[in-house]
Amino acid sequence: MAADPRKTALNVLNELGKARKTLDRILKDVDDSKDFLKRDRALLNALVYGVLRWRGRLDHILSFFSTQRLDNIEPDVLNILRLGLFQIIYLNRIPNSAAVNTSVELTKSVAASWTAGFVNALLRNASKNYNAVPFPDWAKDPVSALATEKSFPVWLIKRWADRFGLKTVEALCDAINSIPPISIRTNSLKTTRQKLIQSLEGQVEKMEPTRYVPDGIHMFNPKKSIPQFDAFKKGWFQVQDEAAQLVTLLLDPQPGEIVLDACAGLGGKTGHIAQQMKNLGKIVAMDKDWTKLSRLETDMARLGVSIVSTRLHNLDNAPNLKEFGDFDRILLDAPCSGLGVLRRNPDIKWHASKKDLKQYTQRQVRFLSHLALLVKVSGILVYAVCSIEPEENEDVIEAFLGKNTGFILDQAVGKLLKAVCSQAHFEGVFKTYPHLKHMDGFFMARLRRQK
Repeated sequence: MAADPRKTALNVLNELGKARKTLDRILKDVDDSKDFLKRDRALLNALVYGVLRWRGRLDHILSFFSTQRLDNIEPDVLNILRLGLFQIIYLNRIPNSAAVNTSVELTKSVAASWTAGFVNALLRNASKNYNAVPFPDWAKDPVSALATEKSFPVWLIKRWADRFGLKTVEALCDAINSIPPISIRTNSLKTTRQKLIQSLEGQVEKMEPTRYVPDGIHMFNPKKSIPQFDAFKKGWFQVQDEAAQLVTLLLDPQPGEIVLDACAGLGGKTGHIAQQMKNLGKIVAMDKDWTKLSRLETDMARLGVSIVSTRLHNLDNAPNLKEFGDFDRILLDAPCSGLGVLRRNPDIKWHASKKDLKQYTQRQVRFLSHLALLVKVSGILVYAVCSIEPEENEDVIEAFLGKNTGFILDQAVGKLLKAVCSQAHFEGVFKTYPHLKHMDGFFMARLRRQK
């Protein structure tokens, strides 16, 4: 029997609220355990991402109609209300009556019978009158108005407004709230971008070659899941946003070099590094999570990459130079808030906080300082994060250079097209923004060891 997309969406939202698993990880577990019809998988994605993308706006409307404060409603019931209201407002193909009735049935499976009546009454009222709900006044409180209408935390809108101005923030919010394409990177060890595009014809609604990186493709509305594509099984591509592909172009690894991918994760950038090196030399992929490294090894085999070895290490601890040796180039794609990839991971909006940013700063500087010990003289250390926040960007570089006087910001940009990035506060540092180049928000800095 095919899985129920609404019930599964509720389970995904509930699990996000209880655990620190990422949305990607939870959805991967769903794919491994559930059998979905194509249209039901599409509905599941629309429900989960839609509720997370518009949660702030949905909650504002729900609070207007609810006889109870939202923080007094059981979390799973609140998620049912969000799912129901999202369908009413945003999914035109689903009748309001169906959105209400399926929400009531979900409620009966998780709560007392009276709760189902509460959900029924609230959603029926909202379905008729949601357009009449008042929102904060733009003239009196533009930050709250923008946060509510665009569905972002007030603290985040305020800090962005202080930096960019409200008009720019509105454009940024709209870009983040748009549904991004699936971006992939051609594996040039096995094929070319043109051949890959030809092999994918008829399997996606539309394709576009990326504008700023040479091997990327944007895919729209694929007709099946990525692992089911023959081209994927053959190792012809990896999924990777255009901004993430820029990072390796800035690193500019050369064939025959010894390179460290210091927080390799699942190996998106590891594979790209191997491509740039033409599978010649040595890459060490390091991470603290052996499960990720195991999946990385499997993916490198799929891609035909033979120069990668894996290393389990937690960068909170300084690596031993005698044990690791030194490297021509090191990439630190550091753990961060993820506030630059909200369009792909809207759940981060509701988990991140101002307090986290300073903690990330300290950790990122510590990781960079530990890796500095492994860079050869004249070697390159690239720092990258999928965040546009100063605490994780310029502040980290300034703190690192203050502690590590043997390093300078390198003015070379590798294979990076300088025009694609917005300059940050000083030369040698680059940023991308979703509302400017239609790619994720990234920060990149290239550092060279002088002595």
